[in-house]
Amino acid sequence: MVSRRALLRAGAVVPLAGLGAACSGEPAESKAFSALWCWPGGLSEKVVADAVTTYASRTDLSPRIFDGDYLSQMWPPLEKGSGVPAIAGIKGEDIASLLPRADRFVDLNSLGAQDLADTYLGWKMQQGSTIDGQQIGLPIDIGPTAMFYRSDIFGRAGLPTEPDAVTALMPTWDKYLDAGEKLHKALPDVHWLRNGAEIFSTAIGQARQRFVDESNHFVGDQQHVRDAWQIAVELIERGLSAGISPDEHDKWAAALTAGKLATETGAAWHSADIEEDAPAQIGLWRVAAGPAAGANTGGSFLAIPAAGADHELSFEIIKWLLSVDNQARNFTDAALFPAAPAAYTMPALTEPDPYFGGQVTVGVFGASAEKLQRAYEAPSDAGIEKLYLKELDAVEKGSRTGDQGWAAAVTAARTYAASQGVN
Repeated sequence: MVSRRALLRAGAVVPLAGLGAACSGEPAESKAFSALWCWPGGLSEKVVADAVTTYASRTDLSPRIFDGDYLSQMWPPLEKGSGVPAIAGIKGEDIASLLPRADRFVDLNSLGAQDLADTYLGWKMQQGSTIDGQQIGLPIDIGPTAMFYRSDIFGRAGLPTEPDAVTALMPTWDKYLDAGEKLHKALPDVHWLRNGAEIFSTAIGQARQRFVDESNHFVGDQQHVRDAWQIAVELIERGLSAGISPDEHDKWAAALTAGKLATETGAAWHSADIEEDAPAQIGLWRVAAGPAAGANTGGSFLAIPAAGADHELSFEIIKWLLSVDNQARNFTDAALFPAAPAAYTMPALTEPDPYFGGQVTVGVFGASAEKLQRAYEAPSDAGIEKLYLKELDAVEKGSRTGDQGWAAAVTAARTYAASQGVN
């Protein structure tokens, strides 16, 4: 199986593997042609393959996988209203920026989406809805966060190894950093976390606000953002960060494989990244709530472009792809945590995971999901966050102090927000 990371580095738009003629890109003359656009790991390949077969008598469903920056490739055709797919995936980090362009999508409520309101988590449905109630996407998954850790490395450093004991030791970020310092002193060649950006994004996700409030005012200089910044800077200043930039995948994979990283914080889907890049470490990793639970990172949607063909059939296919049963399969195949709570007790989610030492990880991620509180995401939110991450990287590299980086980040973020119409 081609890994999600390998596809991201492949440099091409590719059909989903193993789907035969339906992915050739050439529509059959005798029936309709329905393109489905997504990104590597955005849906279970097996579920999509079954959808191709299920709807073969009615349409040639042709999935296309886009590597690299998905939004920059997906959006131009939708903006022009030509060359669009029947079904388009939307990443969780992009949904807020696309809500103001709801005119480019079908309001799924016009096709019956409101009848599915009880199937999916309310806050996630709301994330894919405009202020005036247009539903532009149905949720593929959510991204409840937790802490991943190497149990064998913890044991060597004299730290507890079982998830409940780990969470009891480090329920807060301060305690997490203290534990990291203990490990780093015992094992100087092992870093606690790959970078400060990771901890910053998770901490921001736990807050009740992000960078812009619902009245469209910039709040990126307020205490909740400063607190997240300070946690990240302290990680760096205490020598616990490996200093691996977010875009340095190969360097991260090498450190992971070599056993030089003790923890990761991230969403449920991040478990697939770890397993893909460190397959030989089966049984060594565990998942604990730690200080990282209660945030949401990512979690995507399927939408119908307004200029696409046969909206009713597209909606039928989306409902099938995102049924409770198939959301459970998405978790098994691609570590996509269901947005449908009814899936949480299904065997696909409650079976022990060999990679995580036989742990039933749904217990950790499900509890994290229950803590989630929806925070408003402005259309400019993703662009603003990137500016803070850029300055954190400068702190990592030693070109700015923590205070200098903070001042630069706030100035850049406020300027960018104003350019996007934020007060």
